[in-house]
Amino acid sequence: MFFYGKLVIIKYAEKAYINKFGGSYMATKKMILDLDTGVDDALAIAYALAAPDVDLIGIVSSYGNCLVEQSGENSLKLLELLGATDVPVFLGASHSSTTDHFDVMQVSKDIHGNNGIGEVALPKAKRPIETQSGIDFLIEAAHKYADNLIFVPTGPMTNLDAALAKDPAIADLIGNVTFMGGALTVEGNVTSDAEANINQDPEAADRVMRSHLKITMVGLDVTLRTLLTKAETQVWRNLGTDAGKNYADITDFYIDAYYNLDIDKNGCALHDPLAVGVALDPSFVQTIDLNMKVTYDESNYGRTVGDKDRLNDPTTNVKVAVNVDKQRYLDTFMNYLTQLFKQH
Repeated sequence: MFFYGKLVIIKYAEKAYINKFGGSYMATKKMILDLDTGVDDALAIAYALAAPDVDLIGIVSSYGNCLVEQSGENSLKLLELLGATDVPVFLGASHSSTTDHFDVMQVSKDIHGNNGIGEVALPKAKRPIETQSGIDFLIEAAHKYADNLIFVPTGPMTNLDAALAKDPAIADLIGNVTFMGGALTVEGNVTSDAEANINQDPEAADRVMRSHLKITMVGLDVTLRTLLTKAETQVWRNLGTDAGKNYADITDFYIDAYYNLDIDKNGCALHDPLAVGVALDPSFVQTIDLNMKVTYDESNYGRTVGDKDRLNDPTTNVKVAVNVDKQRYLDTFMNYLTQLFKQH
């Protein structure tokens, strides 16, 4: 597995060297993350930066684990911690498509901390939030990069839904949307039907599912199988770097919350970074092809399920992950992040 780490070092060395002369290292594939930046979102940022085969070109902030403004600030702080001050952060929607405000749920504060990143106090980032809206940034990137653009939403679908409404053409432009959310073969984590991200804006999620986008769903079916423990975070802490220590502290808060809230006493789930991993290497998971929908009536609000009315359609647009090569993914995850944290 050292090969992966070597690639990470090469990527960052080239970026650092060329940037001194006004250029930058550019991979063919470009990624935009759409984050409600809590703990697992923080891990997703690190994975996207460390992966050798993609350039993270921007982050769109959302609401969920914290308010959208806090989400944006968290992303900027983490990017600065990881030496990626060239990555811009944009604000997206502050509430769902069917409401006029958003309040953070207490359970989100319990799991991610009041500040979203495990109560770890990072310095305020020097780079400000961009003035352009995250929705316009996504639309521009879709037209610029087309099939080479990978979009990874790990919160509610509100921003992507709004971008589709403003410019429907992007559905046929974006190369891949891999989202963290939903649950097909297991129960939800908010109700027996609903997973938290989908539950935030099920109507937006339903419209996205019915679009022409090429979509992969990385839901609780697979993310709950990929667990991180304090044995792994101790590896980061032992590096003696700011990134290693802070990421260990942030993630240990999350692991403790999983234990204390009886979510899982064996570790914390790698929800959002798994979505990033699958977006870059689909072979991490086994999928089934479906036309999906999201229900939002009172009886099963936020349920992600196959659409029986399109069951016999000749084409499908959603690949649903139902199994995961968890050890290979965890090895890759730890190799990528540990190599990155060594440098910062």
